[in-house]
Amino acid sequence: MTTKKLADGTVHKVPADLRKALISSSAVQDTWNDLTPPARNEWICWTTSVKKPETRKYHVDRTRVELLEGKRRPCCWPGCPHR
Repeated sequence: MTTKKLADGTVHKVPADLRKALISSSAVQDTWNDLTPPARNEWICWTTSVKKPETRKYHVDRTRVELLEGKRRPCCWPGCPHR
């Protein structure tokens, strides 16, 4: 099995829990790597900016599902303040 490199965002590195979800499927991983670095940054920041662990788990799971649905950025979020 060939391991593909998982791309990071412009400012943020992919955290372990999100990395695990992204590499769980080659379709998700390919979609992730096809995003622009600023778009990946938005998903990472959206996932890590929450306070509760259960909300973070929900964001990680939702990132995986929405990438498979073809979404390129998190919906209804003002964006990463670290740009």
